[in-house]
Amino acid sequence: MILLNKITQNTLLLGFILVAVGCEKVIDKQPYNAFTTESVFTTAARANLALNGVYDAAQTGGPTLAGRGYPFGAATIEQGDNRGEDMVNLQAFYQITYQATYTPFTANNVAMWDNTYAMINKANVAIAGFKKAAATGIISSAAAVQYEAECRFLRALGHHELLIHFARPYLEGNGAALGIPYRDYAVDGSASLERLQKEPRPKVAEDYTKLLEDLAFAETNLPVANPGGAIVRAQKSAAIALKQRVLLHMGKYSEAVTAGNALIPTTLTPTTPASTKSLIGNHALTATPNGSFGSIGGGNNITSENIFTIKNDPLDNGSVNGAPAGMYGSSDLLARGLVCVSPIIWNNALWLASDLRRTALYREGGTALGKAIMTTKYNDYSGRGDNTPIIRWAEVLLNQAEAEARVASSVSQRAVDLLNMVRNRGVTATENQFTTSSFASQTDLVKAILFERRIEFLAEGRRWPDIHRTSQDPIAALRASGIPGKVANGGVTALTQYGIGLAVTIGEQAIPYSDYRFIWPIPGSEITTNPIIVQNPGY
Repeated sequence: MILLNKITQNTLLLGFILVAVGCEKVIDKQPYNAFTTESVFTTAARANLALNGVYDAAQTGGPTLAGRGYPFGAATIEQGDNRGEDMVNLQAFYQITYQATYTPFTANNVAMWDNTYAMINKANVAIAGFKKAAATGIISSAAAVQYEAECRFLRALGHHELLIHFARPYLEGNGAALGIPYRDYAVDGSASLERLQKEPRPKVAEDYTKLLEDLAFAETNLPVANPGGAIVRAQKSAAIALKQRVLLHMGKYSEAVTAGNALIPTTLTPTTPASTKSLIGNHALTATPNGSFGSIGGGNNITSENIFTIKNDPLDNGSVNGAPAGMYGSSDLLARGLVCVSPIIWNNALWLASDLRRTALYREGGTALGKAIMTTKYNDYSGRGDNTPIIRWAEVLLNQAEAEARVASSVSQRAVDLLNMVRNRGVTATENQFTTSSFASQTDLVKAILFERRIEFLAEGRRWPDIHRTSQDPIAALRASGIPGKVANGGVTALTQYGIGLAVTIGEQAIPYSDYRFIWPIPGSEITTNPIIVQNPGY
């Protein structure tokens, strides 16, 4: 929900006029505060600028901690990792997130809330503007519908991000817990503000219903490929992939399979995974584990594997405090070295020593405290031009593997093949390939898929969403028990702490799912501005 005492109408318009287009900021010569909402949409060019402004808000918007990568410039990665156990916070930057000591006034939590809703409101203002522009012939009806579909995709993405941080999972009582306000209209004046202040928090189930409605509209109306095939704008495959992810969070595994089938061919080639391409969008795994991320200093990382990504470049990116290369990169490579790989995952013997990902995507590097295993997934240390990976083809394959494994009547060959497609890039020896006989039960197969996700998406912010959605898993053996135990904050100082099979000391004790800290508090400023919004219990 947007705090209008922070985000004035002029500020919203500034996001439309000062926007990222390609590698440049396009600035209208007329001062931004001379524009009205209507005047932004008086030409086709300005309507396009408005759309780009919504994407820019998704990258690194405002009004809180502007430039820090909220919500999707980098913050989704940094917060998602530091809520889990597979990365270690080394200094004070993410300490509150890492140790779960947040309050209704914690800056990072407030920034996620404020900036996500600011992006959502820009999307809603833009949608209203596109409809008016189409009605007066300024843009075509087809353009207006596509632009609306792109905005509704971003709106769904933003609301889902808020749900996994500020609300209990759907699988708790089929969405019976309190959700977050689903903002599907523009807050641009006193009438809409009054409406906003009369709406209580909906249930989680209501949020998911609206979320799926937005994604259905997006899937129907997004193009198969945007001009130039740019994946920094939403395409049909992105809407389908996000729907598949959302259905997995809802425990609707059969429906997730159906969604995935729209993208994944019937016939797979798990031994040469790069040869299997998606049915829509021409997506495929890159041939090497680091192919989706590139060599050091490369930046951007637009490849066949990226289904949707948030654009960064040297001229338009999160600050040094908001770019993943700065936070996650080694200090000897001129990054800050503030977040390292945890021995919890690195030392786990289920992650084979021969796995190529260990060397292709990680290195022994310097940190703020000494030396540790650091990721090289984000490696444009000077230009900070690494795009934020939001949805990769690898996730679609593993989502499908898990969903198919759950609904099959026995250990599914297809689920094993899907798992192997992702795993085979790193695990090349034939004797290490999974077969159906590798698993005594379907549950064991799902366990393997969930563990593969921890390896494949390490340092990509996907750990917390998986903890959140499996905390109430219908299969008890697969259930995440809450916020996991972790290495102590700042607790990695030397490479001697790493070694496959080496014991790991837990310094941050696990927090059970029943604890109020499992979800974040609603920001105090939101409660003050909109008293009808109920605070999460415990805060």
